[in-house]
Amino acid sequence: MGPDFFLVAGVIMGALAIPSILNAYSEGRSPRTAALMILVAGCCIVFAVTSSPVGYTMQDVPDAFVRVFGQFLN
Repeated sequence: MGPDFFLVAGVIMGALAIPSILNAYSEGRSPRTAALMILVAGCCIVFAVTSSPVGYTMQDVPDAFVRVFGQFLN
């Protein structure tokens, strides 16, 4: 599991936290689960950026998704 995996996992987890935040606010409760998901997603992304030898730009993110999903399919 290289830095690409952690970057993809962090982006997906962060995207999945958005509906959880909206649901919690619409029901009037605190978004504890969403906050935890965002914290873990942020940690995954920071770990990926710091452990990659050259870092990531916004243009590298789609390539990372392709590499990770390609590894799962092979």
